[in-house]
Amino acid sequence: MNTLPNPVDYAVPVFVLLILIEMIWARFRAPEKYEPKDTLTSLLFGFGSSVAGALTGALIFGLSVWLYQYRAITIPFAWWAWIACFVLDDFAYYVFHRTAHRVRWFWASHVNHHSSQHYNLSTALRQTWTGFIAGSFAFRLPLMLIGFHPAMVFFVGGLNLIYQFWIHTEAIGRLPRWFEAVMNTPSHHRVHHATNPRYLDANYAGVFIIWDRMFGSFTPEVDDEPIRYGIVKQLGTFNLLWSVFHEWIGIAKDLWAAPFGAKLGYLFGPPGWSHDGSRDTSDTIKQRWQEQQGG
Repeated sequence: MNTLPNPVDYAVPVFVLLILIEMIWARFRAPEKYEPKDTLTSLLFGFGSSVAGALTGALIFGLSVWLYQYRAITIPFAWWAWIACFVLDDFAYYVFHRTAHRVRWFWASHVNHHSSQHYNLSTALRQTWTGFIAGSFAFRLPLMLIGFHPAMVFFVGGLNLIYQFWIHTEAIGRLPRWFEAVMNTPSHHRVHHATNPRYLDANYAGVFIIWDRMFGSFTPEVDDEPIRYGIVKQLGTFNLLWSVFHEWIGIAKDLWAAPFGAKLGYLFGPPGWSHDGSRDTSDTIKQRWQEQQGG
């Protein structure tokens, strides 16, 4: 049991099939949902992310095995352990995901996933190329220290990623209330990808929306406000390399120009933070919107 297959590898053909089905649906029902250049960029994002994962995966797994030596207990490959590992891994994802939206260093890697102004199944393929540089894998490492075997942790992590694929669609409306109450759904995740002020920094869940409900980050989708997708400052281009690295370049420019005492803020403050308050963060955007609503 030291190694297990990557379930995402087996899911890729299904991903491709579902994208084709959604494209056919969009062709007849909502042609504006797909834009050829945007879809191609998403596909290239997915390919590049797979290459990056292949180059760094062994190193991350090796680090996980090394940490596993210092585990608190040894958790067996029992049925209950798989369930516990899946739930705790999803919580670790929630913590990572929330951090990735609130700390610019991690946002520089995660912003790739939000860079499309379209929301369809191909958008799910916009995965980061620079997650290893950002250190995103660190959020999963505590599971090994608890006592879950790295092979189990990475396997359930793959299942988590597979689940998140299908929620990137506008073809599915709201699901039964009991399901929406517990699970992440297309409705909840559309909110997460929105740039509307009311929706910013909400619904970080991977599989279970209960984390957002528990920790005050849940926002429901409303019917009377169309969702605008992408990032607050849209890229305005389909250039792949700029899409991948633009935020890292922005960080480098800010570090070069910023006063010495402000440099850490440009690294680890929220996206949009500036030492002179000349830029907007999601908090200031939401605050201004709330004041307008109140007026």
